[in-house]
Amino acid sequence: MVNPVWVGTLMFGEVPIGVRLYSARERRGPVLHQFERGTADRIRYVRVNERTGEEVPAEKIVRGARTAVEDEYVVLEPEELEEILPHGSRTMRLDGFVSEGSVGPLWYASTYYMAPRDPADAQPYQLLYAALDRTRRAGTATVVLRDRESPVLIEPTRGVLSASTLWWPDEVRAPDDVMPPVPYPALGKEELALAAELVDSLSVDWDPARYEDSYGHRLTELVRAKARGGTITHRPGGEDRPRRTEGSSRDGALQEALRRSLPHGRAPGPRPPARGEGRRTKRELLRRASELDVPGRSKMNREELEEAVARAGGR
Repeated sequence: MVNPVWVGTLMFGEVPIGVRLYSARERRGPVLHQFERGTADRIRYVRVNERTGEEVPAEKIVRGARTAVEDEYVVLEPEELEEILPHGSRTMRLDGFVSEGSVGPLWYASTYYMAPRDPADAQPYQLLYAALDRTRRAGTATVVLRDRESPVLIEPTRGVLSASTLWWPDEVRAPDDVMPPVPYPALGKEELALAAELVDSLSVDWDPARYEDSYGHRLTELVRAKARGGTITHRPGGEDRPRRTEGSSRDGALQEALRRSLPHGRAPGPRPPARGEGRRTKRELLRRASELDVPGRSKMNREELEEAVARAGGR
């Protein structure tokens, strides 16, 4: 059992729910440290005064921030930081409910499991979980966690409630702010049909167990081997080296590469309707399935949702 990272109250309307937040993720595998070559001496970082070069003890360190004037800083005392914390910094108040899946992955920062704080909190906790699960909604609030206020999304996850901190709107960069403009060359119907066929042929249900941390496993093997006085030799498999398509034959080469990618080199079948041509997205189908109260909708893939919505709409 791990220690909670936050303990407080979640307000569901006027219903208080005492909760604790626990980290939902942890890094695995060997941790690499730094050493001076030829010795067993660890390299460690110390806090030093950049003017004198002398180490500063923790009790003499205060926090500060740069002002609008270059090279000018102000010191912020602990009691000053405490004073400006939002009122009720140990409280999350649900202020709205959004549709399941309406918040994209770009906005997620960290996710925590949420548990009832005390036995008396179990009933309202389960009530909120059941209400969110039934309505396919997620609750929105704000939380002060680790000296930072963040938007937070409360969702039913793996049989418990989860709380995911989100980035603020001005913290999410626009593509044009960080990368050159993406060109938009014309797409041929043949290439688009082949690409759609390839996507369909490789469509699977999400199963994280399909993925393996091969580098982490090899790093663990290397550490164990060197601890025994040996080492390992990694011989990468015979992956095909990517081939670029150049010149006037690029379109033909692209089509050929797509055909080679299809299972058994089969020719593309009928192209499904593209977005905007009657083919609804999974999010749209989930919303419609929620309106029709389709059972088991959260576990369906896009095709299953499409069939279930068609059946439910015709009854």
